[in-house]
Amino acid sequence: MDQLGLLFVLLLGALLSVPVGARLGLPAPVLMTVLGIVLALLDFVPNVDIPPELILPALLPPLLYAAVRRTSWRQFAANKRPIFLLAVALVFVTMACVAAVAHAIVPGLPIAAAFALGALVAPPDPVAATAVAGQLGLPRRLVSILEGEGLFNDVTAIVLYHVAIAAAVGGTFSPWRAGLDLVLSAVVAVAAGLALGWATNKLLSLLGDATLQIGMTLLVPYVAYVLAEELHGSGVLAVLITAMFLAEYAFDADDVMTRLAGHTVWDVVDTLVTGVAFGLVGLELHNAIRTASGRWTELLGWSAAVVGVVILVRLLWLLPATWLTQRLHRRRDQDEDIPTSWRETVVMWWSGMRGVASVALALAIPLETEDGSAFPHREEIVFIAFGVIMVTLLLQGLTLPWLVSRLGVRADTEREKRYEKELAVRAAKAAKQRLREIESVEELPEELSEQMLRRAFDIGLRISPDVGDEERREAQEQRARRVKRIRRIQGEMLSAARHEVLAARSEPGADPEIVDRVLRHLDVRSMR
Repeated sequence: MDQLGLLFVLLLGALLSVPVGARLGLPAPVLMTVLGIVLALLDFVPNVDIPPELILPALLPPLLYAAVRRTSWRQFAANKRPIFLLAVALVFVTMACVAAVAHAIVPGLPIAAAFALGALVAPPDPVAATAVAGQLGLPRRLVSILEGEGLFNDVTAIVLYHVAIAAAVGGTFSPWRAGLDLVLSAVVAVAAGLALGWATNKLLSLLGDATLQIGMTLLVPYVAYVLAEELHGSGVLAVLITAMFLAEYAFDADDVMTRLAGHTVWDVVDTLVTGVAFGLVGLELHNAIRTASGRWTELLGWSAAVVGVVILVRLLWLLPATWLTQRLHRRRDQDEDIPTSWRETVVMWWSGMRGVASVALALAIPLETEDGSAFPHREEIVFIAFGVIMVTLLLQGLTLPWLVSRLGVRADTEREKRYEKELAVRAAKAAKQRLREIESVEELPEELSEQMLRRAFDIGLRISPDVGDEERREAQEQRARRVKRIRRIQGEMLSAARHEVLAARSEPGADPEIVDRVLRHLDVRSMR
């Protein structure tokens, strides 16, 4: 098997892991990591030959962009305190604790290299956390915090990692310079992200065609990352800012085709890239085995110590941080998503899995310092990082469903239904208001006006049947059955039409382009 064959195996595994994971009740990223480990143990599977400096730019931008599409800027703003405590403060604390322990137990490990190790294992993986949380039916407030933490902690950790690596390579370290670099990196990234988001929004309106617009969104995450990195800013933060800007302002509410097609395309990209990323995590077992040859006891002991620090620090930080956030929440009476019990805090603690970013940062450690000597303890750092990733991803990822079930942490479905009903009522009122505006400038027959009024009510009723009384719900159900029957018959008619058009494609003298154009019209009609 060559590198291309290995890539196809990972892509196929990414698709199959979704239904298999759903059947087994396990997260797809964890299954892909297990697949990568199995492949790494097979003799005919080659070592992964990807330059370390390309892993982050190739995998992280689309994953982050896809994750931001599922949230909003206002959600982040509403949860700024818990996100700050987890995504910024906890990363600093974890890095410092890991660096102190690693410097103490690994003989000869310089403090700068120890901080580099701390920075690369500090951030929980945003893809793993959201993928796992999304499948377990957790309360939305927990998912929101995990999403915010996962997206912003990479920004903090990667900047700290680069500062630590520069200190280890150059042999000097200035706290003031490091702080200035952190601030400048964030400012440049925000400016680049906003500028690119504004420019992309203008270009999308000029392109018009749904295919071209979706193609543009596929390029934007990479452009944002590379642009910010070239300007010495944070590429990760630039992707987040650009994605948030476009999520708020890019698409017209009436651009149905672009929105539907865009969701489908990005769901496919998210599934494939996530699968490949976590498959690569498992495949790195090759390098870990080679590093540990003859030193298993020593390296496993160091790894266990760092794993214990990472897991314990998160728990010891979350308990007081959650208590403090709850106190501030009650005092200020703000609408903020926070854990409301010790059970939810435990679930948040056990959701701190490491993944793609940690692997990429570990592999990106330079081979040499500025004076030409080997980077101090590079192989040991990579092995310890791999140990942290494997234990947190597999142990926590595989046991989190059991823990959630055991603690009984579930989403508040009644609250979700109430909110859905509220949105349904608002949608129906907006439709009725627009009907009144039309009637004020157009003379509509009474029969047509009453029919349109019923349809306006049906808009809300179809979203949430609870918005109507029992009689109206029964009438809606009868109409729904009638519409279902009509759609079934119409669907069969359109199916016959599509078969006929497709058959014409094989006839002598047929123009495939015209046939495909007619077929697209039939496909669009089938969606209505």
